[in-house]
Amino acid sequence: MNAPDPVPVRLTSFSHGGGCGCKIAPGVLAEILKNSGGGFIPKELMVGIETADDAAVYRLNDTQALIATTDFFMPIVDDPYDFGRIAATNAISDVYAMGGRPIMALALVAMPIDKLSVEQIGAVVRGGESICREAGIPIAGGHTIDSVEPIYGLVVMGLVHPDKVRRNADAKAGDVLVLGKPIGVGVLSAALKKNALDTAGYKRLVETTTRLNTPGMALADMPGVHAITDVTGFGLAGHALEMARGARCELHLDWAKVPLLEGVRDLAAAGFVTGASGRNWAGYGAEVRLPAGFAEVDRALLTDPQTSGGLLVACEPRALPEVLAVFRRHGFEGAACIGEVRAAPGASGLVVG
Repeated sequence: MNAPDPVPVRLTSFSHGGGCGCKIAPGVLAEILKNSGGGFIPKELMVGIETADDAAVYRLNDTQALIATTDFFMPIVDDPYDFGRIAATNAISDVYAMGGRPIMALALVAMPIDKLSVEQIGAVVRGGESICREAGIPIAGGHTIDSVEPIYGLVVMGLVHPDKVRRNADAKAGDVLVLGKPIGVGVLSAALKKNALDTAGYKRLVETTTRLNTPGMALADMPGVHAITDVTGFGLAGHALEMARGARCELHLDWAKVPLLEGVRDLAAAGFVTGASGRNWAGYGAEVRLPAGFAEVDRALLTDPQTSGGLLVACEPRALPEVLAVFRRHGFEGAACIGEVRAAPGASGLVVG
């Protein structure tokens, strides 16, 4: 009698934190980087580390600038093909967030080759390749290592006209804010890791995290769009704060208008939240003003780490209908206006109402 096939190893069993929840906590990261000067800065470098933007941008000539970014993380799901798809979508998003068109990627593959099968590792790579095909770019190379934890991601390069670069720091007082995807990915991933996510919830998790943020290119063509970023590991509050700091403004969020993935509030109330959510709040909560009686579950969602999250856009009010129309044309039916940018009476910050 043949022995039964071994049960496949759960990818998430290796992960001390999955997806963008793996990010170093914002307070710790700030401490690490506080004495870093960034090194030599050439005049062609249009966007560097100064505002914690989504990617670096280097001017090549009067009509072209190169966007360069990288992103990688540990598994957020157990299916290796889905893991590859999610990680690739997340990495490519940074190019769209700068208003650019991706042109090429390099794969970053670190796997415990003594614990995962060749088939599992190959499925991760194929998943990433499938998303790159969807984005119309090749994986032109990369690097692999033997690692204790499975890690996959991409280096991605793109092009954009220098006049169409959309930084996270260029929001203006009077702008309105649009969020392209509902939040709650971290909650779904926490439930998945504890075997508490049903089939419908898993489908929602994969659908939102594998949807490319292609509206970024069209939004960059609109003069009324001033700033774009994508919401990832620091949560909606953290990335909104980065926009506020860069613009030296206050961002005001209308919490009732922030779209949530179906079911995540109930899951969060049941305790399915990530450790990264608490670390995020500890790192930047002092810069956030919450209304009296703001529920603990809502605070957890506000700081919930998003893997491959949506674009956060600051635009003129008159541009709002067309911004929403762009999102709709690209299949982002859940995009919503969630707040506004106001002049800061003192220090920049985030106000939730």
